[in-house]
Amino acid sequence: MTLRIYNTLSGKKEDFIPLVPGKVGMYVCGPTVYDSCHIGHARSVVVFDLILRYFEKRDFDVTYIRNFTDIDDKIINRANELAVGYKDISEKYIAEFYEDMDALNVKRASIEPRATEHIKGMISLISGLINKGKAYAVDGDVFFSVETFGEYGKLSGRQLQDMEAGARIDVDDRKKNPFDFALWKSSKPHEPYWESPWGKGRPGWHIECSVMSSAFLGDTFDIHGGGKDLIFPHHENEIAQSECATGKKYARYWIHNGFININQEKMSKSLGNFKTIKDILKSYHPEAVRLFLLSSHYRSPIDFSDQSMDEATLNLEKIYTLLKRVSDIIDPLDKTEVTESGAHWIDFCEAMDDDFNSAKGIAVIFEAIRHMNRVLDDSSDQTSSQLVSQVAVIYRDIIRMTQTIGIAAERPDEFFKKKIRLAVEEKSVDVAVVERMIKDRNDARKAKDFTAADRIRDELQKMNIEIKDGPSGTTWSVAG
Repeated sequence: MTLRIYNTLSGKKEDFIPLVPGKVGMYVCGPTVYDSCHIGHARSVVVFDLILRYFEKRDFDVTYIRNFTDIDDKIINRANELAVGYKDISEKYIAEFYEDMDALNVKRASIEPRATEHIKGMISLISGLINKGKAYAVDGDVFFSVETFGEYGKLSGRQLQDMEAGARIDVDDRKKNPFDFALWKSSKPHEPYWESPWGKGRPGWHIECSVMSSAFLGDTFDIHGGGKDLIFPHHENEIAQSECATGKKYARYWIHNGFININQEKMSKSLGNFKTIKDILKSYHPEAVRLFLLSSHYRSPIDFSDQSMDEATLNLEKIYTLLKRVSDIIDPLDKTEVTESGAHWIDFCEAMDDDFNSAKGIAVIFEAIRHMNRVLDDSSDQTSSQLVSQVAVIYRDIIRMTQTIGIAAERPDEFFKKKIRLAVEEKSVDVAVVERMIKDRNDARKAKDFTAADRIRDELQKMNIEIKDGPSGTTWSVAG
């Protein structure tokens, strides 16, 4: 099946045909590093991590660029509030970003440029736009003239003549048009600056991404992505300045992920429902967060709540439970040597080829789990070569699918030990007592004293301890 991508630029799904066969160039707008990452940031990063992983599973050679905006009004304001340098702020939150995304099993991009590393290229691009009559300088600032780009609004679907100066547009009498946007900003007192033909200043936000993307992917590249909130004005402005500068099409496919609500309300600091990644990870396994973020199609809105996270946690445990069951029957296969394509992997790829539909893809994972459990339940000989061969094919499919989603990266034994440890810490369970009682129960079962064995099980249940007998012995967990 041909991979089809919903292209924001055309407003429809299109067959994905890369510029160079077998290769993908992808640029995704990264964070402005002035504060801790929240769950909305995580959705965008995880969505494009999924897209990267799927391209790689399909044997594409991907050059993935994700930038850091490390100079911006918000960064400068935070630095001034704390009486520190802007670099202190950006370095602090870049380090936090990596810590959060590493926890969420996000792969590093091929190249992760910082805006301040490309000031020379930005000055060059701005100079070219001025020379072409597409931009103009006023009092040390430089503005792009939107009226000089006849296709302005083609990404967002907005018509320039219908727009009004509004919330996200700075009203400035020096502009020829209220929607003209800053390419270069003259420095104010106590602000960082770089020398330029227009005086001391710093780049505008939009020019940064145009320069960094072209520096590594060329004037035209395959995919540009980011959150839905970036469509206008950020991505619209990128297109205008880039295509005016080069005379070429900028990005060929535009991918935008939807928003996250918190308990069916827009996330906002003023509402007190602002959820940072590090706070969420205090309560939930990072892979449960990934599973939640990918449980809906990336373009759909998604609602973060305790209920949705509890459901994601339960589903993650189902996956690990199946993997643990398989490991009790056959030696776990080396995940790096998974090559065969079974029916479930084919179904998974069909879902992902339909605009990276991770919700359908995850549903295929659970179909495979149910299939595996039926196979194991129906087998009278858990060691037969025929069973092992059948299990291995399904297992390979499950591993390839979970690798693409970016979950089940831990060994099942370690996952459940961690779960027990967290529950023990939370509910003050005496591990030594539980282990002794389980041993006493097993001894009673061996002696065929089933009355005593049942009594111990009942006592464990009263302690909120759930036990499960399997081929490799008895495992336990803390209920609730």
